[in-house]
Amino acid sequence: MNKYAIIVAGGSGSRMQSELPKQFLTINGKPILMYTLEKFVLDNIQLILVLNVDYHEYWHKLCNDHSFNIPHILVKGGTTRYQSVKNGLKLVTVKSLIAVHDAVRPCVKPAQILLAYQEAEKHGNAILAVKSKDSIRKVENEKSVAVPRDEYYLIQTPQVFLSDKLKKAYKEPYRNEFTDDASVLEFMGETIHLIEGDASNIKITYLDDLLIAQALLKN
Repeated sequence: MNKYAIIVAGGSGSRMQSELPKQFLTINGKPILMYTLEKFVLDNIQLILVLNVDYHEYWHKLCNDHSFNIPHILVKGGTTRYQSVKNGLKLVTVKSLIAVHDAVRPCVKPAQILLAYQEAEKHGNAILAVKSKDSIRKVENEKSVAVPRDEYYLIQTPQVFLSDKLKKAYKEPYRNEFTDDASVLEFMGETIHLIEGDASNIKITYLDDLLIAQALLKN
């Protein structure tokens, strides 16, 4: 079956306290986004990069400066993550498996990516997730209540879906409850299939994350 990966790179540098969107920050001299795209050079996966149109020219310059020639299709990003994924989906016109991945998760392991595709083909979707290592408390009516951490998972990407199911789900109007692609599919009544992720598959959001990713990628 055909395989696609939609890499969503619409983040800003606000929480990183950087004027440059975090996907362009460098680790060991190379932009984060390039590390991420490299991880998907597997099994004939076709890459779709969704990026704010204001940074298309800048991205082309980076590719030239770093002699980055991994084939990918550049697509205009939307005002929300939901719209960005929807824009990427327009390029998928044949039955396939589609992964959606955060551009700022450059430490994902190739074995996890391949497993997600395999499991999605069996179950219709596959979502990487890890159990919380920390105790969890829920705030209710200004009081905190302990909850069993074994019942809660931290969701990662890539999230992989059969194309017909994902494209159908993205015909729905946007809702605030759509925090990721799995939540869009779940709204349509689909059962979400979790598979084991890895703690190293971090999302770079803060400066500390950048330092951790630097160490992981160096090794």
